[in-house]
Amino acid sequence: MRVSFLTLLAVIAMCATHRDAAAQTAADEPVPFIFDTDIGNDVDDVLALGMIHALEARGECRLLAVTVTKDHELAAPFVDAVNTFYGRGDVPIGVVRDGVTPATGRFNILADQKDDGQLRYPHDLMSGADAPDAVTVLRKALAGEEDGTVVMAQVGFSTNFARLLDSKPDDVSPLSGRELVAKKVRLLSIMAGAFELIKGKIHPEYNVIKDIPSAQKLAEEWPTPVIFSGYEIGLSIPYPSESILKDYDYVEHHPLAEAYHLYIPPPHNRPTWDLTSVLYGIRPDRGYFDLSPEGRVTIDDKGVTTFEAQEGGPHRYLIASPEQKIRVTEVQVQLASQPPVHNSSAKNDQ
Repeated sequence: MRVSFLTLLAVIAMCATHRDAAAQTAADEPVPFIFDTDIGNDVDDVLALGMIHALEARGECRLLAVTVTKDHELAAPFVDAVNTFYGRGDVPIGVVRDGVTPATGRFNILADQKDDGQLRYPHDLMSGADAPDAVTVLRKALAGEEDGTVVMAQVGFSTNFARLLDSKPDDVSPLSGRELVAKKVRLLSIMAGAFELIKGKIHPEYNVIKDIPSAQKLAEEWPTPVIFSGYEIGLSIPYPSESILKDYDYVEHHPLAEAYHLYIPPPHNRPTWDLTSVLYGIRPDRGYFDLSPEGRVTIDDKGVTTFEAQEGGPHRYLIASPEQKIRVTEVQVQLASQPPVHNSSAKNDQ
């Protein structure tokens, strides 16, 4: 059978239309998202978690799991309390064992706070000792998703993700941890390192230096693209404490605002290190940040991060212009302070 040239063009155009429509549908799907946090060591983790819930309420992501690298019994219950506050108390939570920061933290005590004998912030995970291991939770979350779709955000230490890479095949998946990540993960958005001088000096960043071997492993072996949000980014985009004072009083008690007060009370403007990694991970194409050239990040034995440009390299880091910083501040305030919406199909084109 002979096919005319015009008919052939029509078929090609039809295929292209279907392909573009499929791509658009995929782009409109909520981002499967995993959040790994050292919650309790700083309050930006809490604001970042609130942002995730706001973005899920807008239909932009699905929070698959939260894993915790702070090894204190109240860290996971506090996460559960925040998740429950936003109507998602069933989100799986995994914890680190033998983690590097076992202290309570200034605000995780809110998980135990009671008023008239009742928990101020209801939740059902009462101790991290009752939570599953983070690696198990990560493997289950990844195994259940479509290939090449998951975005992972790490805003604490690299402990959990490094252990994930080392995990062996099990009942959850016949793949090793590295194979599972390579198959399921699209992007790792990580708050770690510093790619500018801070006050004229090289800055070994906290998330890196607390577990240098794990950070080195991640930098060397993680098999997907990695976007680093360096210390300089969050430092230059502080969260306005005026928002804490005015934007969260739609309820008598708000876990984000109370955590902020307990960490360092307003008028302190806290840098938004962790918020930037979440924002880029879920909204990478909104122009909030520019990116460095492709390259590779290396980490020395003192925890100093170095970036070397390399065509086709797996690593890039965020860059923010003065204009972008203004825009990012505004959107982070709007998202973090958004009231709970217990309908995950709700959308808002903020």
